This record gives sequence, structure tokens and C-alpha cells, in this order.
Amino acid sequence: MKAGILLVEDDHFFAKVIKRHLEKEGYSVVHCLNGDQAWSMFQERVFDICLLDIIMPGRDGFTLAKEIRGQDTNIPIIFTSSRYMEQDRLHGFEAGGDDYLVKPFNIEELQFRIEVFLKRSRLLQSRKVLTYQLGNLEFNYTELKIYHKITGHTINLPPKEAELLKFLCENPNRRLKRENILQAVWGSDDFFAGRTMDVYLTRLRKHFRLDEDVKLETFHGKGLRLVTDPNACTAEV
Repeated sequence: MKAGILLVEDDHFFAKVIKRHLEKEGYSVVHCLNGDQAWSMFQERVFDICLLDIIMPGRDGFTLAKEIRGQDTNIPIIFTSSRYMEQDRLHGFEAGGDDYLVKPFNIEELQFRIEVFLKRSRLLQSRKVLTYQLGNLEFNYTELKIYHKITGHTINLPPKEAELLKFLCENPNRRLKRENILQAVWGSDDFFAGRTMDVYLTRLRKHFRLDEDVKLETFHGKGLRLVTDPNACTAEV
């Protein structure tokens, strides 16, 4: 079954290029010219991923992302924008986006990022539950949640933050280079990806305060290590 993509882009030519390439690769693409049209379409059809421009007639991309996220907490959202300032990227993640590509970008890179998110979505749809035990914390990657097993406290994670934590959980107590983490999770080790990762690492450190035995160590900005019980296990049900 073809993955359904909602492409929201007011540049006719650029949208035509993206749509044609993705359809050639086997995706089903619905193109909307503005945020209002896209929101109406999102109410009517089921999509697997959203590609959103930011500056558009009607609803802008940030507003649209917040509304989509309010209705669906799991659907991946990738911003594709000519706005390259760091504050724009951070605003995109705050609005509920999972990734941010600056135009012009390589279409093959876009496809790679789409597949990364669809892989996680397929895991969710297969009803397999992938969990990681971190001391008194249980990270449910499938549901994008962290549970504290003693207090019952629950934290909801954005999909990209969950991808980052999953990679760290797969490499516990190992010193990891920043560039390796960025390539594995973002597919790029550029400045903006690094800045975005720092935002998510700050959030994860806050989550880990629930268990003093789980820590994130930083090595002079060059590397990271998730410190946890060496017997931390992975369970797939």
C-alpha cells in the first residue's frame, strides 16, 4: 500500500518537481497550495506524513502544524522552507515539527528522511511495542512516551526526540561522537541539525531528573554518553 503524503507548497513549479519525484518512487502525493486547503484536506483523508512550507496564503505552516499535531500526535511533520534562520527552525520544532529542510535541498535527502519517519510509523501500525528500561524509567518508543514506574508520571515525546532517545538507548554507556549521532538521527551533521539536537538533549536531561541513576554526560561538546544500568534491556512484544 502506497504511503500517503500531504504536500503543502504554494510554489507551483517546486511542488510539481517534488510531487513527480515522490510519485515516481511509489508514494501517493496530494498537493495543496495553501494552509487552509491543506487543513480541509487533512480532515477528509488519512495521510502518513506531512511536508509543510511555512510562508503561505491563509494559515502559515507553523499554525497548520500545531493544528495537525493537536489532532494527530504521531504523524510525522517535515517543514520544507526557504527560511534558514535558527529561530525559524526552533519555532518549527516548537510547533510540532519533526524535521526541517531548507530550500533548495536534495530530493534524495528528502526521500531518505521520509523513509526514516515511515519506518517508525510502520512499527506503530504493526502493533509491536518497543521499550527500553532505564532504571525506574520505561521508554516506550512505539507510543512516544516515558513512564516513571514508581510515581506513574508520563511524558509525551515528539517523534524526533524519541528517535534521538532510541539511538542513545541502543548505545548505553558508550561514548558517542556528536557527528555520528547527528548522521544517524538527522542524516546530517550541519550547524542547524546540531543546534536542534542540543534543544532535545536539554529536554531529555530534564526528563532524566526523574531518576538520578540515568544521566547524559557531555565531553566538551564533542561527544555524549547515556549513563544507565549496564543491564538495561530492550524488549519487543
